[in-house]
Formats: sequence, structure tokens, C-alpha cells
Amino acid sequence: MGLALVDWMVLIMTLGFIVAYGIFKTRGKQDMKSYIQGGKEAGWFTVGLSVMATQASAITFMSTPGQAFHDGIGFVQFYFGLPLAMIFISLFFLPIYSKLNIVTAYEYLETRFDNKTQALTASLFCYKEDCRQV
Repeated sequence: MGLALVDWMVLIMTLGFIVAYGIFKTRGKQDMKSYIQGGKEAGWFTVGLSVMATQASAITFMSTPGQAFHDGIGFVQFYFGLPLAMIFISLFFLPIYSKLNIVTAYEYLETRFDNKTQALTASLFCYKEDCRQV
């Protein structure tokens, strides 16, 4: 049983709205920092909600029961530590990033060490994520 015409219309209109809104909000933004940081227009509460929403995505809600069935619920302790980790990052890492005018951890590694260290770290992260069993 496929999607009805109204389902396709809602899907296309939603995707069209998302693209149009993205184009509208990013007009005039030409560099990567303004794209990543959003022109530093968002308040701390909005950024905090965005980070927490990223951590609690739809895939998390869909996969958690299966992961709990397969591995047990020991992984849940990770989610209890997230708010504390966010506070720690906000207090200790963000001031350094702001002072050095950098945006990502990889950019920090390149600034602190060199581009070889940054590339190695990025490739190790990609390798770890690609090999992870879901």
C-alpha cells in the first residue's frame, strides 16, 4: 500500500518549506563560520535546546527499545551524564573556542597542533562511526 496523493502533497510542501526557509535565513551569509554559528544571533537557551534535541533525535527514540533488548539498559547512564557534560563543555571549552575564534574541536586541534593531527582525529572518528553496529 503506497502513499496517497495527499501524503505526497504534504511531504513535498514540507520539504519545500524547509528549503525555502533555509534559503531565506541564510541569504547574505557567505562564509562557513556565519553558517555554522548562525551569525551569533541565537541565544544560549536556543542553542542549548538545539544541542539537547540533537542528542535526543527521532532515531534515538526508535532505536532505544531494540538496543535495550539486545544489550540491556546500561547505556542509559550515558544519557544521565549528558546534562553534566554540556555544563562542563560550556564552562571550560566554549571560552577557549571563543578566545581563539574557532568553531569546532577539529579546528582547535589544527590550531593547537597541526593539520596532520586534525586529519588523523577526523579520520579516526569517521572510522569509529562507520564501523559501529546499530
